[in-house]
Amino acid sequence: MKRYWLSVFNYNFISVFIIVTLIGKCDSVSINKTFISELLKNELPIFNSNTVPNLKGITNDYFRGLKNEDVNLNITQLLTKYGYPVEQHEVVTSDGYILTMFRIPSNGPPVFLMHGLLCSSDDFVTAGPKSALAYLLADAGYDVWLGNDRGNKHSRRHISLSTNDKEFWDFSWDEIGRFDLPAMIDYVLKITGTNQLQYIGHSQGTTAFFVLCSERPEYNEKITIMIALSAVAWMSHTTSAPFRLVSPFTPIVEDLTRAIGLYEVLPRNKLLDIATDISCGTPVTAKIFCTNLLFIVYGFDYAQVNATNLPVIYSHYPSGAATKQFLHYAQDIQSGIFRRYDYGPKLNLEKYNSIQPPRYPVERITAKVAIAYSDNDVITTKPDLEILVSKLPNVVELYRVPFTKFSHMDFIYARDVRKLLYYRVLDLLREYAPTNPYTDIPNFWVNL
Repeated sequence: MKRYWLSVFNYNFISVFIIVTLIGKCDSVSINKTFISELLKNELPIFNSNTVPNLKGITNDYFRGLKNEDVNLNITQLLTKYGYPVEQHEVVTSDGYILTMFRIPSNGPPVFLMHGLLCSSDDFVTAGPKSALAYLLADAGYDVWLGNDRGNKHSRRHISLSTNDKEFWDFSWDEIGRFDLPAMIDYVLKITGTNQLQYIGHSQGTTAFFVLCSERPEYNEKITIMIALSAVAWMSHTTSAPFRLVSPFTPIVEDLTRAIGLYEVLPRNKLLDIATDISCGTPVTAKIFCTNLLFIVYGFDYAQVNATNLPVIYSHYPSGAATKQFLHYAQDIQSGIFRRYDYGPKLNLEKYNSIQPPRYPVERITAKVAIAYSDNDVITTKPDLEILVSKLPNVVELYRVPFTKFSHMDFIYARDVRKLLYYRVLDLLREYAPTNPYTDIPNFWVNL
């Protein structure tokens, strides 16, 4: 043990500690700002007048957007403001988490939307009524259900645990797929009186689905089609700087987070402020690009950003997550395998009856899967996507978004996301509609 700890106290160890605390709360650490700046300056994106096209225009749009009253509205208030009915539902998972879902009700077929890492149901709404997917589906006559995973701002309750308990945060996206999704899916089917629904996931929302339908294959029969907006499973080729820096040292990172009590990902701390200074040298660029983890982790598409709406997005994102969710992705990047959480040989043997964590048997996913991908996605790269596609037995479509710079978060926030992606999503939903007859779905295309 002594030799282990001695071996990690080197330059790379310091870099790992920095990245860990970028997503944490270790404000008490004494740090050398110059040293850390030198360490990270070649790894983080830079936002200034030389790298950001039309920075002045983006800046003006952003500050104009701060006056939008939507900045101060929650999801139910947003939906109500724009004339959509909304319901709030709660479901309890088999392991005791109390999850909140939101519904835009109609008599059409149910569509279930599942958000990505650090996101929530809100992110299918915050792009606004002219862009956001939830509004489009409601306009097309669908019964829209918006899920929330354990630990985000809408699902921070448990039947016996508090968010102050470390046990509350002892989960990754494995448990989200294994417990949260089946609880929410079964609830939707019960309330709507149907035996199938259509599933749309973004980012981690796709990961959790792959966990669910590979580990609990009976759920394949409940899904008429799963539409993956940036399918995340294999990740060894990711180009996201924070993930790439952390992944080689995940066991050390896990020990550190446990030692300092970092179980929940928080948005700000002193070391993140240093990263902000590196990436955003002025208060203006810092406010637009760096005060939020969004673009540091996922990249930025200047052509598709709706800067006027960024204040609304920032008022809802990030929505919270467990540190273990990040660590599980980091493990997959390092191992090159889509597999269960790695607790180390001893605990793996106890939990899995094997030294190595078992891989997810995605070949058991018989539900129809349509995948939308993009060239500029730093999380889901083409080599990793090819591995996933080669293993899934029922991929019905592989759709490349026809815009070269389309980024990971453009799948939900892009200015032209309807034209570039969502109209194709509507086509797929109609093509793979449930067998139940629904007669009141309007011919959406007539109104375009």
